[in-house]
Amino acid sequence: MEDSSSIIHNLHQVVRYLTKESNTRLQEHGIFSSQWSILYCLMRFGPMSQTEIWRYLNVEAPTVTRTVARLEEGGWVTRECGADKREKIVNLTPAAEDKLVVIKEQMTDFEEEILSELSGSDREILSDLLQKIRI
Repeated sequence: MEDSSSIIHNLHQVVRYLTKESNTRLQEHGIFSSQWSILYCLMRFGPMSQTEIWRYLNVEAPTVTRTVARLEEGGWVTRECGADKREKIVNLTPAAEDKLVVIKEQMTDFEEEILSELSGSDREILSDLLQKIRI
């Protein structure tokens, strides 16, 4: 049995590879994997506050603020005032919604490619294990 430091190291290496490969595939759309993560959240859950985004993604608030600002500059999202003036609600633009159909399909193909050696039950087990260690 591997010691836990080896497991963590292996997970880290897999995440680094997935991020690098995701960035390569997303490059043609002018976005990075960190931006894709936010766009994916908005596709999946609908409009979200920046606070909800950083909590869901488990990243620092300033990182989300900077990334959302870049997405806004690129025409991917809009930000509106929320319940109080400090809260910002992030929405996908109609143009982004159109583009994201293609991007999601490409990323689903990438996921299928990466997981092609895993059976359906292996995939369920992997998903369950990742949920168990998720912070």
